[in-house]
Amino acid sequence: MTHPKRWKSLPVDRTRHYLEPGPVVLVSTAHNGERAIMTLGWHMMLGYDLVGTYIWDANRSHALARASRACVINLPTEGLLDTVVRIGNCSSTEQDKFERFGLTALRSREVDAPRIAECHAQFECRLHETRITADYPLFVWRVVAAHVAPSPRVPRTVHYRGEGRFMVAGHEVSRRRLFRPDMLAQ
Repeated sequence: MTHPKRWKSLPVDRTRHYLEPGPVVLVSTAHNGERAIMTLGWHMMLGYDLVGTYIWDANRSHALARASRACVINLPTEGLLDTVVRIGNCSSTEQDKFERFGLTALRSREVDAPRIAECHAQFECRLHETRITADYPLFVWRVVAAHVAPSPRVPRTVHYRGEGRFMVAGHEVSRRRLFRPDMLAQ
């Protein structure tokens, strides 16, 4: 195994260029007849069915998620990239984003928030952890229902790297043979 011969300093605010949290998602929320969609890049898996999301309190989705205690985390793919960026550039207080961007709202099975039909997968979530600090609005969600398109098996998801640049994933490499059998669960 080789390693770089030299490294250069990197401003710490560019860490996300290398340690992005995962694919960009669209979070849909609803409460009292109002619905919203937001683009979200700040999320993390906390367990097999627990997902943490950082939703800034200035977003309308924050208020709807807190009030309803539910959301749907929708997984867009490369074909929706321009729409994903445009959704992130506007507020749900201005106009219904489903209508504005021609997205199809699907009824969820377990929560009131709508799923987005154009997304490869949708994860219906209920709020699991309510201790959200004023400085860090971290929501911890439990996935209560999951829906995924049967193909492609490995979708081309988009990952934000900062400065308006994305990486597209979709190439899968297996190292199953290197794992201990008990480590292959999930």
